[in-house]
Amino acid sequence: MTDKISDRENIIKELSDCCGSGKWVSGMYEHYPFKTEEKLFYEAERIWLSLNESDWLEAFLHHPKIGDINSLREKFSSSKHLAENEQAGVNDASPETLHELARFNEEYEKKFGYIFIVCATGKSAEEMLDIIRSRIGNEKENEILTAMKEQSKITQIRLNKIKDKLL
Repeated sequence: MTDKISDRENIIKELSDCCGSGKWVSGMYEHYPFKTEEKLFYEAERIWLSLNESDWLEAFLHHPKIGDINSLREKFSSSKHLAENEQAGVNDASPETLHELARFNEEYEKKFGYIFIVCATGKSAEEMLDIIRSRIGNEKENEILTAMKEQSKITQIRLNKIKDKLL
């Protein structure tokens, strides 16, 4: 069993590792400690959906690009305990698939102004490549909502890993 955290600094850090939106973290901290698992996940989703696009974009900045393993290792080492295995599907990808992911990531970022956000857990590199190909043609208004929903899935998975610390 994981020890419950009680000091503000560690609670904020753990929540920030789940989602990089400062407003989301602040909103979650206001409800700490959570009496039940259901309340934890309910508040996480409710707060996330109450935020605006700039808050979502802030959260997106806390993710490595899909397939960018060096970025994942270096820049995001503080959240490794939550994010590890999220992009495990790229570990066995062919160089061609990784090259295509990088190319589409660049095209996506130029078009939308933020990195491609997808809940990569359980997906192969080829599946993620198919997803980015299918989403690259979206309108900006629709894509931000799709990326926001993917971020929510990622946050829920990460919260599930630390829920015992927050209850």
